[in-house]
Amino acid sequence: MNSKEWKDKYRTIVVEGPIGVGKTSLVKKLASKFQLTTVLEKASDNPFLEKFYIDNDKYALPTQLFFLFQRLEQLTDLTQGDLFERNIISDFMIEKDLIFAGLTLSEEELSLYKKIYDHQCGQVSHPDLVLFLKADPNILMTRIKKRGIEMEKEISLEYLSKLCIAYNKFFYSYDWAPVLVVNTSAFNPVHNEEHFEILLNQIQQFKGRRAFYNAI
Repeated sequence: MNSKEWKDKYRTIVVEGPIGVGKTSLVKKLASKFQLTTVLEKASDNPFLEKFYIDNDKYALPTQLFFLFQRLEQLTDLTQGDLFERNIISDFMIEKDLIFAGLTLSEEELSLYKKIYDHQCGQVSHPDLVLFLKADPNILMTRIKKRGIEMEKEISLEYLSKLCIAYNKFFYSYDWAPVLVVNTSAFNPVHNEEHFEILLNQIQQFKGRRAFYNAI
């Protein structure tokens, strides 16, 4: 698939998945190959995130609200700009906030959060394609430790396991856009060119609403 074919078929693409699965790196690689405009998550801008990893209960709500409004601002900036003149690839979807909120907020906090979310997010458009990257939690933990981001050193295997389950549950019923599910436990399209070409071929052949690729 050449750049023109890619751009004609996919105006907006989202790469999603749990922490450490390689979303941002893959977005940058795809953007470079096909000359796409990137919209990247700005996790380091969230002043509550590091505190959240240390004390989940205390900082879960402000962390989630900051991310929600930050992502909404990014998407609003796109719709006010020349969105329809560009092909967009992003490493987040606004719905991911619901995944994390359901995992970290208390019942009362979640009720408040959902009211805010529903009020703010009703008009957000859906992508033409979602790449949902998966990996075993132990592999994610290894990758997180290897990249050595200071604030992520407090992330536990238990939290990663719950996050993977939450992502799987979310995408099991997600039907707003076509989804290609890719297991990256033994598959590295970022650093392995053969794997990258296999991924491109999977995308090119993808039809319908859902497909799975599990490297053996």
